Amino acid sequence: MIQQNLLGSTAVEEGLNLLEGCQYYPSFLTVESATELLARLWTELPWQQKAIRIFGRNVMQPRLICWQSDPEVSYSYSGLRMEPAAWHPQLADLRSRLHSELRLDFNSVLINAYRNGSDSMGWHADDEPELGAEPAIASISLGAERNFRWREKATRQTGGLLLQHGSLQVLSGSFQYRYQHSVPKTTRESGLRINLTFRLIRHT
Repeated sequence: MIQQNLLGSTAVEEGLNLLEGCQYYPSFLTVESATELLARLWTELPWQQKAIRIFGRNVMQPRLICWQSDPEVSYSYSGLRMEPAAWHPQLADLRSRLHSELRLDFNSVLINAYRNGSDSMGWHADDEPELGAEPAIASISLGAERNFRWREKATRQTGGLLLQHGSLQVLSGSFQYRYQHSVPKTTRESGLRINLTFRLIRHT
């Protein structure tokens, strides 16, 4: 069963420090667990495509999204407000595992679905005030491999990696304030990718 695979994996011990504030765990989930989870989330989540505010105009997001959180936990970005919605059981299990193995607390998850290579995420930083001074975001990738790019704000120097099926990336410390990141479009053939970004929203 997927729950047994998720809670029983020890792949979290194999994390790689890519740069300050960016750790990568290429095999956080087994291939079997990740594949089953991808299929379930794609068919069971209430996906939406919404308009966001960019450079003073409204544009449709080039991907599908879903938001889940504890009661009374909302989140706003790019003029879009996400209201609380109940946790999917498998996402709740993953949250528990992240707490158990990495000692990270989360009260929400923003889920993005990239249907093909034309779906993307532009350059940005997750630095909204409600995420706190040095937020930790745990990002799990399912499905097609896509390039994750980062760009240092001060020097404009860029880098990146190919995010594998079942991998985990933890962005923490000063990462959001030193870097921007993106998932660019690709012309090569690309299937469905679902990205789970676990967050701790701090309302004051």
